[in-house]
Amino acid sequence: MAVEMRAGLAADGAGELKMIPSHVYSLPTGNETGLFYALDLGGTNFRVLRVQLGGKDKRIIDTEFEQVSIPNEIMHGTTEDLFDFIASGLSRFVATESDKFHLPQGRKREIGFTFSFPVNQTSIDSGILIKWTKGFAVSGTAGKDVVACLNAAMERKGLDMRVSALVNDTVGALAGAHYWDDDVMVAVILGTGTNACYIQRTEAIPKLQHLVLGTGNTIINTEWGAFSDGLPLTEFDREMDDESINPGEQIFEKMISGMYLGEIVRRVLVKMAEVSDLFGHSFPKKLAEPFVLRTPHLCAMQQDNSDNLGEVESILCDVIGVSQASLEARRVAVEVADCIIRRGGRLAGAGIVGILEKMENDSKGKIFGRRTAVAMDGRLYENYPQYRRYMKEAVVELLGPELSNHIVIEHTKDGSGIGAALLAAANSKCV
Repeated sequence: MAVEMRAGLAADGAGELKMIPSHVYSLPTGNETGLFYALDLGGTNFRVLRVQLGGKDKRIIDTEFEQVSIPNEIMHGTTEDLFDFIASGLSRFVATESDKFHLPQGRKREIGFTFSFPVNQTSIDSGILIKWTKGFAVSGTAGKDVVACLNAAMERKGLDMRVSALVNDTVGALAGAHYWDDDVMVAVILGTGTNACYIQRTEAIPKLQHLVLGTGNTIINTEWGAFSDGLPLTEFDREMDDESINPGEQIFEKMISGMYLGEIVRRVLVKMAEVSDLFGHSFPKKLAEPFVLRTPHLCAMQQDNSDNLGEVESILCDVIGVSQASLEARRVAVEVADCIIRRGGRLAGAGIVGILEKMENDSKGKIFGRRTAVAMDGRLYENYPQYRRYMKEAVVELLGPELSNHIVIEHTKDGSGIGAALLAAANSKCV
């Protein structure tokens, strides 16, 4: 992974990993004061929040947020339809601003925009949409600056606000965690999908040398889900990839993220049911349905500590249609789930170590010799204790007990929204 990271830093398209510069050169320090907003667009809902910052002594004084569901027709409409809908929701939220929040006189409201779709980011407050993903099919947006689209929509709605920072959700998570802990150098999201970012010295980024940035740091969005070199793929991984909507892409993500773990287990169980009488003499029809078995089902099965594995029996019956699963079949299902979860967690841990080792080599020994924190977010990491344990065990195993003592893996729940607001503050145009 470190090799691919260096290739991606050398030139766009030179390696599997995009290594996208965030253009974040100023991280929150804790000195920020004032009222700032954030907009988080990354799925079928968007979130808006506001935060009152009180500087070093008071830090975050107050926050409020609201979530808005995006109708299907908006997700498949025009650029104006989508951004007008978002601007309307944002405008309504701003209108509910109470006396707890105070905008300094003469200041314009500023917002951090978390946009979790592929963009070619050209500055801290601009980025060109490459393509829509996650079920969006909005016409006319690809090739346009999404910040300009939002600014135009806010202007149409009479909303006097400007975007000060455009960030990816992983970058927002790192900024949010770094605000509380200066030792946070890496952020990883493990949820339905996965990604990682880290703090990189600007002089070690060949593809940015034309900008003459000098000495300093920025955040690099690795887009590590695209990694594939040397990964131990099984027949089940290859079959799932072949039948996916993006064959040959996002291989690492397909091995470690929440969207795919249940599907890999299902495919293993299909093969076992076909070549043996694992579930009796008849093949359960529901087991043939792709993605019928989800990662939360695996988690529930692994939490079942009862002697008869009653919860496992219920899931096998209700989810994949096994009318009478023997105790041995229940044990096998749990063992298969554990095998896939162990592999996913250990691969995620290996990815973290790959990033840390690259940072260690670049800094000539300044990472492993001090406390270094990795911020984790995402529902897979948060809700699946076995996955968490396997990931952390892999980090310790690969680094050894002495070096791993300096690495702190900490959960930063829902940090990307707050992080975007903090980055808007750190990059305020009103300073």
